[in-house]
Amino acid sequence: MAMKGGGASELSRGEKRVRNALIGSMLVILVCALLIAGGVAWYRSRPGAEVKVVEAEITAPVAVVEDSQQPLPAIPFTDITQHAGIDFVHVNGAYGERLMPETIGSGVAFFDYDGDADQDLLLVNFNYWPGHAGAVRPTHALYANNGRGQFSDVTAAAGLGFSEFGMGVAVGDYDGDGQVDLYLTTLGRNRLLRNEEGRFRDVTQTAGVAGGDNEWSTSAAFFDYDRDGDLDLFVTNYVQWSRKDDLAIDFRLTGLGRAYGAPNHFTGTHNRLYRNDGGGRFSDVSGSAGIAVTDGISGKPVGKGLGVAPVDYDRDGWIDLIVANDTVRNFLFRNRGDGTFEEIGALEGIAFDRDGKATGGMGIDSSYFRNTLDLGIGIGNFANEMTSLFVTAEGQPPFVDEAVLVGLGPATRLALTFGLFFFDADLDGRLDLLQVNGHLEHEINRVQPSQHYAQPAQLFWNCGDGCRNLFRLVHEAGDLSQPLVARGAAYADIDGDGDLDLVITQNGRAARLFRNDQNSGNHWLRLLLQGGKGNTGAIGARIELTAGGVTQYRQVMPARSYLSQMELPVTFGLGSLEQVESLTVIWPDGARQEVDVPRTGMLMIVNRADAIRAP
Repeated sequence: MAMKGGGASELSRGEKRVRNALIGSMLVILVCALLIAGGVAWYRSRPGAEVKVVEAEITAPVAVVEDSQQPLPAIPFTDITQHAGIDFVHVNGAYGERLMPETIGSGVAFFDYDGDADQDLLLVNFNYWPGHAGAVRPTHALYANNGRGQFSDVTAAAGLGFSEFGMGVAVGDYDGDGQVDLYLTTLGRNRLLRNEEGRFRDVTQTAGVAGGDNEWSTSAAFFDYDRDGDLDLFVTNYVQWSRKDDLAIDFRLTGLGRAYGAPNHFTGTHNRLYRNDGGGRFSDVSGSAGIAVTDGISGKPVGKGLGVAPVDYDRDGWIDLIVANDTVRNFLFRNRGDGTFEEIGALEGIAFDRDGKATGGMGIDSSYFRNTLDLGIGIGNFANEMTSLFVTAEGQPPFVDEAVLVGLGPATRLALTFGLFFFDADLDGRLDLLQVNGHLEHEINRVQPSQHYAQPAQLFWNCGDGCRNLFRLVHEAGDLSQPLVARGAAYADIDGDGDLDLVITQNGRAARLFRNDQNSGNHWLRLLLQGGKGNTGAIGARIELTAGGVTQYRQVMPARSYLSQMELPVTFGLGSLEQVESLTVIWPDGARQEVDVPRTGMLMIVNRADAIRAP
C-alpha cells in the first residue's frame, strides 16, 4: 500500500494504530468509568421488574483537543420538506399498550422509478393495529422528482396505495428489464413489487419471497451472491414476536409504568437468502447456504437483525454480508464462492464491542473512509453504547473498533442511533459520517435526565489522518440540529447540483427532507453504471478514482443505513482538483474498465458493454 508523503520517517498504518491506541487509552478508561457510574440502563432490565434508575449528573466526555490548523467547515442543510412537496407522516399504530413494533420503523429509499434520470422518493409506512384504526388509512408514499428537487405524490398512480405493517425497503432490477423493482419488508408477509412502466404489480406469490406469516423482517438487500449475473435477495429478520408475549413480559420503568420491551426478552430468528433462479422466481437457500445461525446449547436461532451491509470485505471478488444484530453478536457471513457462507464475525473481530459485549446494533454501513484499502464498518448502537467503527489494518482483517481513537466514541455515547451512513457531505474527497438518532420512550427524560425522545442528528466531518480526531462533529449543520425521532435515513442528489441531499424518517412523525447547502466550491464527479442484462444497475461493482495522487474507493450498493436504500449514482468529491488521473470500474463479474474522464462537475454514464474481461 502506498504511503502518504513518501518520507522515510512516515509512520506505517500499524504504527499509527499503536500511537492512536496510546492516545485513546485514557479515553477508554474514562468512558468505562462513566458507564459504570450511570447505573443500570433500562434497556437491559429483567422482565417484569420495577427498575429504579439512578443516574449521576454527568456531561459527555470531551474528545482529544482539535487541531487548530484544521478549522471545522460549515456544512449547512436546509429543511425543505414542505417547499419540496413532501407531506408524509409516519403512523406507528401506538394506542397505549406499548407494543414493541411501534418503536422500530420505518425506512426510505431514493431511486429512479420512472427512468427519467432523477431520484424519486419512497417512504415506507406502518399501520394501525386491528380495532384501533385512525381517521385516515395509512399507506406508503411515492413522490416523483421533477429533476429540480420538487416532488409530486404519485402513490396511487404507481399502485402503492395499500396498507401493511411496513418496515424496510430494498431496490433492484431483479428481472433485468431495466426498471427498478421494490421489495418491502413488514411485520408479517413481505412483498415483491415488479415495476411495469412506472406502476408496481405484486408478484410475491409467484416469486416465492414472502417469508413466514409471523416473521418480523427489517432490512433487505439485492446483490449477486453467486456471481451468475442476476440479483439475489437477502432479508434480515428481527425477533419472534407476538402481542400476547409482549403483554405477558410486562416490561416496566419506575415512574412510567408499562414501557416498551427489549429484544433480549424475545427469541431470535433466522435471516433468509433467496437465490434468483430467473424467470421471476426465487428459491429459499437460507439453510443450505449457511445463513441460519443456531445456538449450540439451546438450539434456538441466534440472530436479531436490524441492518445489513453487503460488502466484499476480503476483496476476493465475492460479496459478503455483515449483519447488525440487536443485543446479540453481530454476524459476518463470509462468501465461500461455492454458494455457501460461513459465519465468522467473532473470528474477524466484528461480533462484539471493545469490551467483548454485544451491543444494540441497528444502522450499518461500510466504506474506505481513509482513502486506503482499510475497510471501515460503522454500526449505530443503543443509548449509552458508543457507535462502533470496526476497521481493518493494512487492508487486512481482523477488524478492531477504532471509534474512540478517531473521535466518534465520546460524542456518540449518549445518542440512540438508528440510521447511519458514510458520504462526502462537502465534496472534499473524504467520506464523512452521518448518524440519526431518537429514543423509543416518549417520556424517557423523566427517568434518565441525559436522554431525550427527540435527538439531533450528528454529522461528523472527516478531517483526514493529519488530525488527532479524524472524525469531528460539525457544529454548523443548519437544520440538521433540530431534534428528531429519527429512524431511516438516505442520501441522493435531488436537484442536480452535485452535492448529496438527505431524507430522514421519524417514528410516528413527519419525514424530513434536507437540501445540502454547502458552498465550498469543491469539484465533483458522479457516475451512473449501466450493467449487464441480469444486473442493470451494476449493484456490487467497485470503482477506484485517483486524483491528486489519492485513490478513492466506492462500491455500488444501495442497501445502507437502517431499513433504507441510497441512490444508485456514485458521487466522488474532488476538493480543489479539477482533473481525474484515472478511473477504474471493476464490474460484478470481474471485468475491468478504464474510463477516460473528459471533465468534472457532471454525471457520467458508464456502460458494461465497453468493459474488458479481466484475465
